[in-house]
Amino acid sequence: MNELTARRRLCFSRMLPLVLSVVCAGCSLGPTYQRPDLDMPEMYRGKPDGKNDSAMNPAWWDVLRDDTLRSLIRTALTNNYDLRLAVVRMRQAEAVMVQTRAQRFPAVGYELEASRGRNAVIGNPAPSQHGAIADAFVGTLNAAWEVDLWGRLRRLNEAAYEEFLASDESRRRVDLSLVCNVAQAYYELLELDERLVIACNATNSFGQSLKIFNDRLEGGTASRLETARAEGALAAAAAVVPEVEQEIVFKENQICVLLGRNPGPIARGTSLSSQTPIPDIPVGLPSALLERRPDVRGSERLLRAANARMGVALGNFLPRISLTALYGVVSPELSALTEGKSEAWAFTANVTGPLFQGGQLYGQYQEIVQLREEAELNFRQTVLNAFREVSDALITRKKLKEKRALQERAVEAYQEAVKVATDRYLAGRASYFEVLEAQQALFPAESDLAGVRLAQWLGYIQLFKALGGGWDLD
Repeated sequence: MNELTARRRLCFSRMLPLVLSVVCAGCSLGPTYQRPDLDMPEMYRGKPDGKNDSAMNPAWWDVLRDDTLRSLIRTALTNNYDLRLAVVRMRQAEAVMVQTRAQRFPAVGYELEASRGRNAVIGNPAPSQHGAIADAFVGTLNAAWEVDLWGRLRRLNEAAYEEFLASDESRRRVDLSLVCNVAQAYYELLELDERLVIACNATNSFGQSLKIFNDRLEGGTASRLETARAEGALAAAAAVVPEVEQEIVFKENQICVLLGRNPGPIARGTSLSSQTPIPDIPVGLPSALLERRPDVRGSERLLRAANARMGVALGNFLPRISLTALYGVVSPELSALTEGKSEAWAFTANVTGPLFQGGQLYGQYQEIVQLREEAELNFRQTVLNAFREVSDALITRKKLKEKRALQERAVEAYQEAVKVATDRYLAGRASYFEVLEAQQALFPAESDLAGVRLAQWLGYIQLFKALGGGWDLD
């Protein structure tokens, strides 16, 4: 190694610490993120007591006793296409984050070239003289690095990272919606099963009444009006059966799509009326909702990203410093590449910056400012909507509990009315109209009771979804 080469390398080694110290002293442009001040309620409206508690931590379906539903949920979390699409989108955001982060590191590359030609005008070496054939051999290692003196690249990387986390929250939101949709469709299927049983029982009951009326008609103690009314009631009840059977098939097909498989039958566990009573749900503090709901967390991540992009926009006003380096060998003869005379190197510092852009950079900055304002408003609206959903679910749970108690009393009363009316008719102390009227009041009441039971379970599901807690979905 000759003396000149040694001096150049010594100069480069002394410049490198200076450059690194400048980089380390750089600052990040733009405002530091702070969560906006929110009007947080002390407790949820509709909370059954005045005590604050902690929301449930385990996955909510583990609280249930229906193993069939648990199995369906596990299958959906594995095979559902909406969830798989959400995972793919999350990985796309991760890939963008990796690309953005790479801008903070030096880009190192190499070049190898061997050429042979006469009177060449492109490449190395210079055009050969008098038409002679010339050779050229080049081998270089080059590097380029933008010095992030103002923190523009750090802010750009921060924005990409927050957007990746927002995509992960979107994936969690799909998880939550998927689990809730499977559970809701499953309980709706159980309610349809009960409605089918009620319709079949109504058909049998009206059929028995028709048989009684026919026997009395043949005995001359009843009129054709009684049998005609009974036949009409029987046909109306029987017409409900195929309608409910159709709805059952549709609901099974819906569940199959959620499970990511072709339409087919769905297994059932415990019937709706035999399900374990709904447990009390600890709802926790309203402030904890910000850390639990994926839509709230995701909207805040997007707000963080917009805040970071303000720093990127400010950095566009300032000069950019780039460092490039090259080291290699260049020679017209392959045998001379190892000699000191063929050595080539270069070190360049480049500074570029805007002087006049006609307001383009200012317009871009104002656009980012408004995008951040939009993200903050969206975050506030998401938080407000979250509080409303929790309050609605709590009130719904309370009122449905009252409604179910009243509906159960109504069904018991109508059942007693049917029994008494039938006994009175057989004893000749009541008309056929009392029997049909009691039956026509009983079966809709039983259907309404099944609907109330379903609404209670759906309210249970919606409350957990609104709380955004108790989801172990890693």
